[in-house]
Amino acid sequence: MKNVLVVGSAVVDVIINLDHLPGKEEDVHVVSQQMSLGGCAYNTFEIIRHFAVPCIPFFPVGTGIYGDFVRTHLAEKGIISPIPTPEKENGCCYCFVEADGERTFISYHGAEYQFERAWFDALDASSIDSVYICGLEIEEPTGVNIVTYLEQHPEFTVFFAPGPRLNKIHPDLMKRIFTLHPILHLNEEESYAYSKKNTLQEAARCLYQLSANTVIITLGEKGCYYLDGRNEDILSSVPAKQIDAIGAGDSHIGAVIASLQLGKSLPEAIAAANRVAAKVVETPGALLSSE
Repeated sequence: MKNVLVVGSAVVDVIINLDHLPGKEEDVHVVSQQMSLGGCAYNTFEIIRHFAVPCIPFFPVGTGIYGDFVRTHLAEKGIISPIPTPEKENGCCYCFVEADGERTFISYHGAEYQFERAWFDALDASSIDSVYICGLEIEEPTGVNIVTYLEQHPEFTVFFAPGPRLNKIHPDLMKRIFTLHPILHLNEEESYAYSKKNTLQEAARCLYQLSANTVIITLGEKGCYYLDGRNEDILSSVPAKQIDAIGAGDSHIGAVIASLQLGKSLPEAIAAANRVAAKVVETPGALLSSE
C-alpha cells in the first residue's frame, strides 16, 4: 500500500470552554482551558494513522513557543515532518467551545500555513498515491506551490477539504484545483455558500460539474450525502452526545481516506467515517485515544 501525503498545518489549539460567546462589551468567565495539538491536516493525519494506513505528515513547524509545543508533541508521538524548520513563528488557533459543544475558531496564522516549492523535492512521489489538502493552506499566497506540485503528479488522487474559507481562494487557483479532479469533502453550509444553490442535490451537482469527481457533504446529525456521478445517497449518522465539535470534519475525511485506501467501497468508507466522527464529537478536543 502506498502513502497518503497529508499536506497542511499542525498547530496549537488553545481550547477555551465557556457557557456562551460574549457579546460586545460583555464579560464572561472561562469554564476551563487547555492547549492541544491540532490543525486540520494534523487531525486528519491522526485518524488515518488510527487505521494503520501509511501516511506522510507534510507539516511546516516554525519557531516560537507554539512551534516548540508542536515540535515537541509531534516528536513524542514519533511524527517527523520532512520539512525543515522555517525561520518564522508558528501561530495558533483559539477554539471557543460553548455549552452546547459548538465551536468558534479565531486563527493566528504563522509558519504552519506557508509552503515553499523546494520542500516538495524531498518527497518520493513514487511512494504516494493519494494526497489530502485543505483550503486554509491553499488560500495563503504560497498555496500555489501546493497546487503546482499536484499538477506535476496527475497520477495522485486528491482529497480536497476546502472548509469555510472556500470563497477566499482566488478563482483562478480554484480552476486549477478543479482541473485536478479532486474528491471534495465539505459540509452543507459550505456547499451552499460556494455553489450559490438552495438545495443539497443542486449544490452537489454544481460541485460535481466543476471537479468531475465524487462530492461528499457532511450533514451533522442528519448524516452524510455523497454523489459520485452514478449514485447518490444519504448515509445515516451515528447518535452521539456532543461534547465539542472540534475536529469532526477532519476526522470524517481522515476516516474516508483511510477506508478507501483499505479497499472499502465509498458507502462503506462514509459509514465508517460517520462512526469515527460521532466518537470525536463525544470527546473533548479533536483527537481520539490510541486505544
